[in-house]
Amino acid sequence: MTVDTMTPSAASLVLAKRLDLTEVTALRQFLLDRLDQAITLDASGVVQLGGLCLQVLLSAAQDQRAARRPLRISPRSAAFDSALTSFAVSLGSIQSEITQ
Repeated sequence: MTVDTMTPSAASLVLAKRLDLTEVTALRQFLLDRLDQAITLDASGVVQLGGLCLQVLLSAAQDQRAARRPLRISPRSAAFDSALTSFAVSLGSIQSEITQ
């Protein structure tokens, strides 16, 4: 994962190709460290989305909604969207579109 940009109120991250067990801790920490910011995740290069990273994204969306901060996942790869479908999870479940 690569931090793309950061400002005091917003952060963006280019997600790793494989969102599996090896990435879950880094993803979780990135999201926890930025609860006070709007977050954009670039999933355009994702080829695999594992269950643990999906759980982290679901939790982050819930935290961002509670903090009234947006969490957006854009752009997304076809593999990312396909994995969501396989897990029967809607895009709206892992995003928070609340604006300030």
